[in-house]
Amino acid sequence: MKYYSVAEINITNRRWIPAYVRNVTKIVEKYGGRYLARTPNIEKIEGEEELPQLFLIIEWPSKAEVMNFYKSEEYKPYLESRKNGSKGKFILIAGEDINKIAQIPD
Repeated sequence: MKYYSVAEINITNRRWIPAYVRNVTKIVEKYGGRYLARTPNIEKIEGEEELPQLFLIIEWPSKAEVMNFYKSEEYKPYLESRKNGSKGKFILIAGEDINKIAQIPD
């Protein structure tokens, strides 16, 4: 089953960004991830929560691959730099429809 990671990021220190973007894309792809969105262009339609500065959606082939990426030694220094230079959320979503109505690709 596919999984999707969603990240909401508010940048507090921009120094980590160039190295992160340059290197993490390759690491994500190595673990089967594919960026579906990586953008500051976010529009609120409803809700009370403040919008993040940056929003990301990554599609993964499985939960195992997400976790292998997230816990990998090669991602670790970039994860730490992101955490030190931003505040946000990293959320994992199963690619399923519990009502079995929507057609979700494998």
